[in-house]
Amino acid sequence: MYASTRYNTQVTAPAPSLSREDSAAPAGFRWRQRLQLRLIAAAGALVVRLLCATLRYENSAEPGGPVDANERPMVWAFWHRCLIVATYRFKKRDIAVLTSHSFDGEVISRIIEKFGYRAVRGSSRRGALGAVLGARRELESGRAVAFTVDGPLGPAYEAKPGPVVLSRLTGVRIIAFHIAVQRAWTLGTWDRMILPQPFSRAVVHFSAPMLVPAGADEAEMERWREELQRALERVRDAAEAKIKI
Repeated sequence: MYASTRYNTQVTAPAPSLSREDSAAPAGFRWRQRLQLRLIAAAGALVVRLLCATLRYENSAEPGGPVDANERPMVWAFWHRCLIVATYRFKKRDIAVLTSHSFDGEVISRIIEKFGYRAVRGSSRRGALGAVLGARRELESGRAVAFTVDGPLGPAYEAKPGPVVLSRLTGVRIIAFHIAVQRAWTLGTWDRMILPQPFSRAVVHFSAPMLVPAGADEAEMERWREELQRALERVRDAAEAKIKI
């Protein structure tokens, strides 16, 4: 999850093609970790299917927002809290998701790939430029790119500027969304991750699109990050309100 806190990422050359080695799992995992990754990913994907397959989804949007996550290319932004539900809801739609190079990021990558997503690995700490280039290439190929904007480690509900940087570089619009679930368990993790209870209602609420100008300076980029923050809060509040009706 690209989580840079600065806006001076400049990419003027065409995004390079990523080889299988570039996009593959980062090196350095020991054999026990590789075994753990395979087992955790298989178990995680099974849990996602069992918990989310029976949900009853409803879509809504702000004026000018989409009725579903089908527009391409597009930069999607959402909170880490609803990652599990979003993984199932938008499966097999050829969406690229930015994940970190950490062990936890690799677990997420392997799980989401089982649902038809493309993992683009990089983070604010390692591989940030590679993540931006990889995300740019996905957009130029006509795909959508999704960010969990308060990841990979929080603070929760604090938007990082990754989508803003990518929108400025590519001229692709950003749409924020949130998924609220009527009945769910909440984990004691930093993001307060939700595990939906089977047969619950789930409301997906989308924002209107926003486009960051190519010439935006650092001060303007911060204003756009603040606008993204407000959009994420609006869609969260709207989805949570609709789920109570």
